[in-house]
Amino acid sequence: MDLSRLPPRNAKGHVHVVVESPRGSSVKLKYDAALQAFTLSRPLPLGVTYPFEWGFIPSTSAADGDPLDAMALLEGPSYPGVVLACIPIGVVRVEQDADDGSGRQRNDRVIAVPVTSPRIEGIRDAVDLPERVRAELQQFFLTAVFFQRKNATLLGWAGHTEAEALIDESTRRAANKKSETEDSVAHEGGKKSEGGG
Repeated sequence: MDLSRLPPRNAKGHVHVVVESPRGSSVKLKYDAALQAFTLSRPLPLGVTYPFEWGFIPSTSAADGDPLDAMALLEGPSYPGVVLACIPIGVVRVEQDADDGSGRQRNDRVIAVPVTSPRIEGIRDAVDLPERVRAELQQFFLTAVFFQRKNATLLGWAGHTEAEALIDESTRRAANKKSETEDSVAHEGGKKSEGGG
């Protein structure tokens, strides 16, 4: 099963977050849709671990072309491949250098609360998080890529409404890309048939 093709939301409208790197992991794991397996992306800097569950929202396409990044504030670690039903509470806006050297691009991260998190179930917007927690999350996102050639810059926080809008926009972008790909494949298949294959 290709986890990247799961629906972005469940029947109740909660957002799916596929865990790649669980809380406490000192390495960045990345889901490879072609292999349908998790691969090692890179180790984090010494002493740095993921503070919460890190992963992506399936069937989305962010500005950088990858699925939309998400961090789920689960109280304890889960495992790669676990799917968490979440409520998005905010967005950490990030800008960084594109991998292909084409300039700067956005790489925003959705912050979400799993629906099965009774200790923090009252948090529904990023402003409800303690200021210290927000500051530490910001510092983590910078420290985690310190040795990468990303030159990441934080552009601030946005709340629940902006998170929902970003998810919807990324879902539409993924659907459009899928439609374009299918049209292209159908067009190429038609050409081959016309050629007397």
